[in-house]
Amino acid sequence: MELSAEQRKERDKLVAKEEKRLLAVYEELPNDKLKVAQGLIKQAARNRVMLNYMWEDIQENGEYDLFQQSQNVPAYERERPVARLYNTRDQSYQRAIKQLTDLLPKEAKPVETDEPVDDYV
Repeated sequence: MELSAEQRKERDKLVAKEEKRLLAVYEELPNDKLKVAQGLIKQAARNRVMLNYMWEDIQENGEYDLFQQSQNVPAYERERPVARLYNTRDQSYQRAIKQLTDLLPKEAKPVETDEPVDDYV
């Protein structure tokens, strides 16, 4: 599907907004890692915007449609290409977010034990 100039402008605006949001989320990245992460942030933003468009399409038109090879063969349900692409793009988005999160500085996390906690008031 070819997008109009107005649709491309709107999509680019949404990508820029998502990119800004992700930059805020990962602002704690050290500068050397942030330079590396910028490409991942841009790609994650693109994926997130496209996932939203695809999700709307799937909600409106469903994951499956009827397909018929010829008039002599009964129609059957098959997965719509957008549903398959949604799953692939979602995996790509999740990988990018994991890579970004892995770049964050390690914070001291409390060690979880099975011991009862007595520091409540």
